[in-house]
Amino acid sequence: MANQKLPLEGVKVLEMGSLIAGPFCTRILAEFGADVIKIELPKQGDQIRKWRVMHNDTSLWWYIQSRNKKSLAIDCRTEDGHEVIKKILMECDILVENFRPGTLAKWGLDQQILEEINPQLITCHISGYGQTGPYKDRAGYGAIGEAMGGLRYLTGYPELPPTRVGISIGDSVASLYSVIGILMALYHRDVNKGEAQEIDVALYESIFSLMESMIPDYDFAGVKRDRTGSTLPGIVPSNIYKTKDADSYVVIAANGDNVFQRLLRVIDKEDLVGDERFITNDKRVLYADLIDSMIQGWSSTLPLQECVDILNKNGIPAGPIYSVEEMMTDPQYIEREMILDARHPDLGTIKVPGIVPKLTKTPGQVKWLGPKLGENNEQILKEIGLTDAQIIQLYQKGVI
Repeated sequence: MANQKLPLEGVKVLEMGSLIAGPFCTRILAEFGADVIKIELPKQGDQIRKWRVMHNDTSLWWYIQSRNKKSLAIDCRTEDGHEVIKKILMECDILVENFRPGTLAKWGLDQQILEEINPQLITCHISGYGQTGPYKDRAGYGAIGEAMGGLRYLTGYPELPPTRVGISIGDSVASLYSVIGILMALYHRDVNKGEAQEIDVALYESIFSLMESMIPDYDFAGVKRDRTGSTLPGIVPSNIYKTKDADSYVVIAANGDNVFQRLLRVIDKEDLVGDERFITNDKRVLYADLIDSMIQGWSSTLPLQECVDILNKNGIPAGPIYSVEEMMTDPQYIEREMILDARHPDLGTIKVPGIVPKLTKTPGQVKWLGPKLGENNEQILKEIGLTDAQIIQLYQKGVI
């Protein structure tokens, strides 16, 4: 396996973007072997270098988001910068950008120019609202996509204002759709011998696509889903339940018909096994409060770990609610290499998140953590044919 090529080895990617949606997409490609060149503005770089927890003036998030990538610090808004970008794109398979629609065109890199430079180039656009439509020119961050895509409306408790999921889920979901689109476009180009194409990913649409049966429920049955707190609407039982330990809850998802019958035995309600009220989910929904009360009465008598152990021993999906502290020592995380040790010249050895998905023959790798700003300038510029004198001139002009 050590000599196996990674699945995207030989695929060359240019990343022109910042923060989360575009860079997370290319991070995944880089983990599976793609050669990713990240474009950053000189002096300032990607804004994510300054987000959250810092070490020596650089965010720890940066090192994760840009692992396995090369950094080229160049002002792509200048004429000299345009020419360098064009030379790189001649050799690229994929361009990923997450600017507002029209930004690349302002820099002299509209789609017609891109196709002239490299007819085989696959271009992935990630934006708030997509490349078309009345909202296409609006600024769009993941938070807005979550709001307009329907997620924020459903998140929280009915008596309180909508809240957010604790991570930038809108950006991350758009990143995953971008990876899917890129892989499909690569397959179409290289296996089906088709044409290269553009991929248009909108943040709000990425979230909207996760909204299950919300549209037909409303259109056909007039059902408008609302916030339901910790429960899963229309699916019973699936909730959090207090345990005997202070501030500790167990998540129990016993919504399968046979699973619920097993749960009744576990919580000492054997007399209800086979009760017609609880045989199928559509019937259990009518007694959701009663069912939650029965489960809560049982779970509150047990410590969290004992509760989880009993449920899992009996084949009932259940688990604790982890913070990062529990993840760091959990044997499942460790066994599946979801907490990795990585070396960095400034940080020393640092624990970083592992790679998803798991491939048995060609698993992804963390080769290095995020590069310093412009760390790969000379290497990249020489690879596209620039001489030392030309590179010095670009430095003198402030282009790189």
